[in-house]
Amino acid sequence: MTLLDQPVGQPGERDWQTASIDELIDHILARYHAVHRQQLPELIRLARRVEHVHGERGDCPSGLAEHLEGMHQELESHMQKEEMILFPLLKRGLAHSAHGPIAVMRFEHDEHGEALARLMTLTHDIQTPKGACTTWRALYAGLREFREDLMQHIHLENNVLFEQAMAQENPQ
Repeated sequence: MTLLDQPVGQPGERDWQTASIDELIDHILARYHAVHRQQLPELIRLARRVEHVHGERGDCPSGLAEHLEGMHQELESHMQKEEMILFPLLKRGLAHSAHGPIAVMRFEHDEHGEALARLMTLTHDIQTPKGACTTWRALYAGLREFREDLMQHIHLENNVLFEQAMAQENPQ
């Protein structure tokens, strides 16, 4: 079991295990896809600024903005595939046609996990260094939130949505 397979959630949060596929997809779109699309451009902007102003410091996360840009591109491509291909199949009850797309999404989720691991390396586990400016502190607070959100997003898809879709296809 990888880090991304661990259950994550907030106390009092809905138990998504009991939700319908349509409810899960609508929640994922509103809570994760829309939020990631807001988070990443701002995190990239903050990372560029920190690297520009503090690039000479040894603890500066050099290369972070570029890494986040790559993550943004990969995540956007991934979310578009879900929105244009996988989610419409699942909403129409066509889980039997979703094996290939689900396999691709799981593979890409693993790649997102690797990108998060690289993010952790670049930022020394997202530990704000002593004397960090307001921008740097805001960047790291945003990175912690993004990391948690992405892990919850992947968990919900891998361990709830995809499992439910496969169960619908193969009722016990």
